[in-house]
Parts: sequence; structure tokens; C-alpha cells
Amino acid sequence: MRYTTITHRTVSGEARVYDDPGGWDEDTARPYFFLSYAHTPRAGTRGAGDPNHWVSKLYEDLCEAVLQLTDLPEGAPVGFMDQSMHQGTLWAKRLSQELATCRVFVPLYSPRYFNSLACGQEWYSFTQRPVYPERSTSERTSGIVPVLWVAMGNYQLPEVASQLQFNHSSFGPDYAAEGLYALMKLSYFRASYELAVHRLAKRIVDVAEETVIPVGRPLDFQSQPSAFKALAPTKQLRISVFSYRQSELPQERNPDYYGPRRIDWHPYQPQSARPLAEHAMRLAKQLGFHPSIHEFDQEVEEILSNREPAAPGLVLLDRWALRDEERREMVARFDRSNPPWVSVLEPWNTSDADCVEHDQPLFELSAKTLKSKRREAKPSFQEDAAGLATLEDFEDALPRAAMRAKYAFEDRSRSGQVRSGAPKPSLREAFGGEPGPWRPGTGRGEPGGQEAARYEDGPQSGAGPGGGEE
Repeated sequence: MRYTTITHRTVSGEARVYDDPGGWDEDTARPYFFLSYAHTPRAGTRGAGDPNHWVSKLYEDLCEAVLQLTDLPEGAPVGFMDQSMHQGTLWAKRLSQELATCRVFVPLYSPRYFNSLACGQEWYSFTQRPVYPERSTSERTSGIVPVLWVAMGNYQLPEVASQLQFNHSSFGPDYAAEGLYALMKLSYFRASYELAVHRLAKRIVDVAEETVIPVGRPLDFQSQPSAFKALAPTKQLRISVFSYRQSELPQERNPDYYGPRRIDWHPYQPQSARPLAEHAMRLAKQLGFHPSIHEFDQEVEEILSNREPAAPGLVLLDRWALRDEERREMVARFDRSNPPWVSVLEPWNTSDADCVEHDQPLFELSAKTLKSKRREAKPSFQEDAAGLATLEDFEDALPRAAMRAKYAFEDRSRSGQVRSGAPKPSLREAFGGEPGPWRPGTGRGEPGGQEAARYEDGPQSGAGPGGGEE
């Protein structure tokens, strides 16, 4: 089982890792800042490094700089960041606790950030706490110190971000033009990076000392809306599972890989006992989707209908379930229809003794049933026809499959507009027309409260906890 990695950097330099949400002692020092960032998914190539390495490096440098500017006592937390994307109760409670206690919220601006449901939930949760100036003569601030992780150019910010009064040029011209990621990666900008980190740390300390943001009541993180509703469209991904309930299994199949619901299928045990659909949901959220989980049997008639599809889809197919003749015919009908906006992934655990024993006949059964889906896969998206043997294989394949479905769904929508006589949208229109130069606004909230955007109901899932970044 995987556990959540939650890191505090303390004055002594110790990285404290928590697997238990615990509580917050009122006598315990609060972290100066909460670093909020969009988790970048791992590249599909095997052996690729951690794409979030540079965020972790920034976090370490920022903690050191804040420490030099303060008189924090031994053992006091300097900062906080979530270094995992794992779901579950412990993860959500710890994140909620930190958002209710941190002194400053530091979001790393990037297009991925503003398309992340989890980042929008973090922003929203923090802004539910009231903020007061330290002195009556002080100018009130929001308690948010934004950072340009990448250069944003004319990117249209959501309302809650554009309202912040913040001058990024004060961190240096190279930072404002390139963003911190470029300054870190290129040795040419080393001095500019050190200047930007120093000024960012000073700004964090100044905001912490100039404002009073009381400890809040921890919220149910996974049920919170996103603060970015005004900008990000709802990008659904309907994840459907074709598998067995434990009660439906053939006699020779090991029940350890199944649960009371078909969506409980977890083929990669003992590597992971979490339902595969929850892994898929976590990865989909990293890609900016608002995913939901369903049984394939309940989805197939809608997919095969003549109605316009509501969203791209992803089918997680258990080859063992193809042995049910009636249900296999349902999959064959789906394959003959071959909706391009629905991708199929076939996990096949080669560490599972049953799968090893029945590998050839079930592979042939799958190939016979999924003729069209196998044939139509483009080379750049081609999955291993033998199946996804490990959880890592599955995690590498899912982003490609989800994006393939998304592109096909968008192509269908565009072609439908052209057929109906509507003009074909231009690239410029797709990105919001002709926006002017980006200038942070001067919007203010009511005294004693922080700005928060209105957001309608979030994604729904039929399979336990959701949430999580990215």
C-alpha cells in the first residue's frame, strides 16, 4: 500500500514526513507558507526523472531563505508542500489541516496550475479563512504571494488571481520574463534565480508579519469547489470499468483481485490494493480532467446511442470478464461501433498466477472481441497488445489513452459545428480572443474575509475518495 508523503521543513533542516493527519497543537508554531503547485505527470518514457524535482528544489531553497530572515525556534516548521498525489482519508485530512493553519499561501502560476482541480480546491480552502491587517493603519493584503513558475505572457488568469495586487517585476526582470523554472534550469540565470528567491522569501515573511490570518477549521478538502471555475471549463472524463464482482467470479479465478462492486477491481495486487479506477482518477486529475467512475455495463447503451457524447471516455477492461458470453457480446457491439472518443486499456498482471496460466486463450479472446479498437490505435499511441503488466505500465499508458479520447471528442464537436453551419473556431478564439497585456488587478474583498470565486457542484465519483492534485 502507498502512503501519503507530507513534508514539513523545520528550522533544524529536518524533513518531517507524516502518514497520519494528527491534530494541531495550539502551542505549536505554524508553517510560514504553503507551497501550492500543479503536479506534472511523469513522461511516458521509462526511466524518466521526477518532473517535480525542480519544485522540490525551489521549496528547499525557499525554506532556507525564509529561515535566514526570521527567528524561528528550533523544530518550528518553515514551510509545507505535498510531495505526493495519493488519495485517501489521511491525505485529505493532512492537506486540510495545513490549509487551515499556514500563514501564507504561495501558488506557482502556470497554465497547468489553473487547469488543476486540486490546486483550485487548495486556493478556495485557504481563502475561506478571514484576513486582518496587523495594524489598523496597514494596507490589507490577501495572504497570497503568487509566483510565476513559467512565463505566463498574455495568459488569461481566472478572476481570483487577476484581482491580486502584486508586482512580479520586483523579483527581477529575468524572473518576470522567464519564470522561476527557466531561471533554475539555465545556469546563465543563476544570479537572477538567487535574487528572485531572496525577494520571494522576504515577501512571504513580510505578508506573514503584516497580516493576522487566524487558524481555521479544517474543511473536507475533497468536497471543496475550485476557485478557478470562472476560467477552466469542465473537462470530464468518464472512466468505466468492465470487470467482475467477487460474487460473479468463475471458480478458477482468485477473488483477491476483486471486491463487492465491479469498479473495485484491483488487478495489481500486491503492488497496490487500491481499485484501479481510483488510480485512473488520480492520473486524470493530473491532466486537468474532472473524472467520474462508472460500470461499463451501465455506460455502454449511452455510448452506443445516436446521441451526441457528453464527454470523452476511458474503459478499463478485465479480460477475465470476457468469458461471460452475454457481457462479451456487449463489448463486441461497443467495438463494432468503435467510438473514437472512448479509449480502452487492458491491464494484465504478469505477477498474477492465474493470468500467467490463462495468458494465451484470454489474449486471443480479447483480440477477437476488440478488433476495431486494436486496429484503429495510431502508432504514436499504440499500447502493448500483450497488456499492461505493471501499475507503472498502466500509469504510463493512461495519459496517452485519455488524451487520445479527448482529442477525438473535440474533433467530433468541431466537425458537428461545421456540419450545422456554425463557423469553425480559430486558434485565437479557442484561447479567448485577443486578450490585452496581463496586469494584476486591485480587487479587494470585504474586511475580514478573502476573495473566493463562486463554483458549482464538482465532479462526482462512484468509487470512494477523489480529490488530489493534480
